[in-house]
Amino acid sequence: MSLHWYDLVGLLGTAIVVGSYFMLQSGRLSGTSLIYQWLNIAGSGCILVSLAGGFNVAVALLQCTWIAISVYGIVRGVRARREPQ
Repeated sequence: MSLHWYDLVGLLGTAIVVGSYFMLQSGRLSGTSLIYQWLNIAGSGCILVSLAGGFNVAVALLQCTWIAISVYGIVRGVRARREPQ
């Protein structure tokens, strides 16, 4: 088995997504924190890049949805921080 550059990028993305989820579950990150959202975007983006080696529509749709939800979380968080307490 040989790994290409896009496989390595995909493995990195998987590690980022799973790692951020673990940090969320272990209480090291908040689900509303910007870092958690950006980690999800970065990880999903890497997984999307890995599809250059073999496209899979289901995986692409899942990652695009994951990114869209994370962007929504960022926008929601920024708006909440701007509102007076």
